Amino acid sequence: MFSARLFSLSISCLAVAGAMEKYSFERPLMGTKFSVVCYAKNREMAEKAAEAAFANAEEINAAASDYLPDSELSLLSSKTVGVPVPLSPLLYDLLAYSRRIAEATNGAFDPTLGPMTKLWRETRASGKLPDPVKLSAARAASGWRHFTLDPEARTITLLRENMAFDLGGIAKGYAADLMLETLAEAGISRALITAGGDIRLGDAPPGREGWNVALKTFDVEKNEKILTLSNAAVSTSGDLHQSVEIEGISFSHILDPATGLGLTRRVAASVIATEAKLSDALATASCVLGSDALKNFPGVRELSVHKPQELEPEDSKTSP
Repeated sequence: MFSARLFSLSISCLAVAGAMEKYSFERPLMGTKFSVVCYAKNREMAEKAAEAAFANAEEINAAASDYLPDSELSLLSSKTVGVPVPLSPLLYDLLAYSRRIAEATNGAFDPTLGPMTKLWRETRASGKLPDPVKLSAARAASGWRHFTLDPEARTITLLRENMAFDLGGIAKGYAADLMLETLAEAGISRALITAGGDIRLGDAPPGREGWNVALKTFDVEKNEKILTLSNAAVSTSGDLHQSVEIEGISFSHILDPATGLGLTRRVAASVIATEAKLSDALATASCVLGSDALKNFPGVRELSVHKPQELEPEDSKTSP
């Protein structure tokens, strides 16, 4: 559900003297590493806020993971077509936001690719392309237009048989946003959240203009791109290490919604937005559609889309 990111991300900030001290916390979540870097008056305050923030991510994973058979998201697949199903506030908000992004990107980001995702995971494990009949059925069961939401009743209605959802392209960013909000509610506004390849930044560290974020593109000539940001989000998506070669063709782990197969043009995108749920989804959409995925989002910046020959293999890593 949660893809490995192409870029090597590193975050640095200078420790400063004064009432605010820097604290860092890490936890494995959603198949990757989450971290909280924050400035607080004391460790007790920081630990309590970080614990609440990590609990947010755990709650989102429990509701929205397609790996957990008893998650609220997974259980939607068993619901009767045409019958409204009540949703928790969290999952309703996540699906409603996902649908808006799907519409704005013309399906380059699509939360309903669960049938294709399941089939492609089997393909990656077996090393054989999916059976054409099964692939056709998975494609027929997918499509962001095949469900409706009722905001007043907070329900979802499935319009196709065998539908399934995959929120791997947005859930970590959504979690990072909620975690930052939780820290702010605890009185900690100078904070940074990393969720795999998604970064959510709050107010700048004391005495600084922003957080220094280094994006390593694996291009020897360009080396690292250093950004100084605050109250923003940066997400990267792409493929280098999770590709699989089948019948002489290299396929990405990122699905092409039009075919149900992994992308064969290997690219990587990095996006800056105001929220991580937006940058996360649009980074995935940019890999599928290119820069056109951002045409309905004038405030969003695309940092890079690389062709495979511009990339050099290296393990991705995140460090404070």
